[in-house]
Amino acid sequence: MITPGTAYTTEGPDALGQFGRFGGAYMPETLMPALHELRGVLAGAMADPAFRGRYRQLLTDFVGRPSPLFLAKNLTRELGGAQIFLKREDLNHTGAHKINNCVGQILLAERMGKRRIIAETGAGQHGVATATVCALFRMECVVYMGAADIARQAPNVARMRLLGAEVRAVHTGTATLKDAMNEALRDWITRVDDTYYLLGTGAGPHPYPQMVRDFQRIIGEETREQLLARCGRLPDALVACIGGGSNSIGLFHPFLAEPAVRCYGVEAGGLGLASGKHAACLSGGRPGVLHGNLTYLLQDDDGQIDDAHSVSAGLDYPGVGPEHAQLFESNRVQYRVATDDEALAAFHWLTRGEGILPALKSAHALAFARRLVPTMTPEQIVVVGLSGRGDKDMATVLHHQGETV
Repeated sequence: MITPGTAYTTEGPDALGQFGRFGGAYMPETLMPALHELRGVLAGAMADPAFRGRYRQLLTDFVGRPSPLFLAKNLTRELGGAQIFLKREDLNHTGAHKINNCVGQILLAERMGKRRIIAETGAGQHGVATATVCALFRMECVVYMGAADIARQAPNVARMRLLGAEVRAVHTGTATLKDAMNEALRDWITRVDDTYYLLGTGAGPHPYPQMVRDFQRIIGEETREQLLARCGRLPDALVACIGGGSNSIGLFHPFLAEPAVRCYGVEAGGLGLASGKHAACLSGGRPGVLHGNLTYLLQDDDGQIDDAHSVSAGLDYPGVGPEHAQLFESNRVQYRVATDDEALAAFHWLTRGEGILPALKSAHALAFARRLVPTMTPEQIVVVGLSGRGDKDMATVLHHQGETV
């Protein structure tokens, strides 16, 4: 076991797709050839300078990278502790970090000759990003989304449809992200020959956790370069929200070998861990298998998956990416929780304090940073991953205030 503060150097996963004891590919035989094909194509693409160059060019010309690193002077002054920098993924085209991964995967789909794209989405940002790249590449797009999420993320549903995607409502289970992912996998099984599954989070069967991480590493790589250029040093701490964990692993990974950089992943505490209504899989779950990988899950004594709850669509997933499970057990990353109320308060804190409306997902990271920063000194630096913008969450925020749009 790695003790807190020591270097963490593994690139992972191993040949079986495992990060330590987590990960793997626990999938139906029908999908194993497709996963094997994807692993081969992915390895070839990542070794191809032309592929990497095209990916980086699209990130620049289409996505608008690099995203800014913003010093939140007002919030820093208010808390009186470390300097707060925000990594502004909310300013990417489509409004979140999800587009980084979608650009990479649509290039893989094109390389494989797959013209029909399916995806799952919770908060809707991955669905919008998938529909966006499908429009760019003139590909068919089907997005599965829980009926509950469709109701609370209407602006993103409209955006997907305007971009040409078919949005299929999922009414089973809790009608949220887990159920949307179930239906996407069922679709893939029936049309595996002509369909590419563009998975949006850092979970799922090998090679998806590794692939999503590597397409999201641009977040941490830019942060490192920007801070060195501006401050001449690395940050003291990184903070990011955790659902499946793609934005956080993208921010953390380029720093994991730096023992002086503390990393904090913030899970959705919902109504509190004691209430049972939360989505804190690492803080309140245990290992099990879901959606093709061994990781930490919310489950009952019989191993049945428990419902997850969060005020934020997209964080209410009952599992977490397998690399996060390894980072949790190794203590290289510290995982904390922020409740619904704390996230809503942090949403207003940033909105009024700096004129930036964060996604409710990102507000969970802000809520923990609000507790962390006063414990540090003014010479220290904290970077908070602002994974997306909050336009889509306005109805939810107003509902909790007893108002309507």
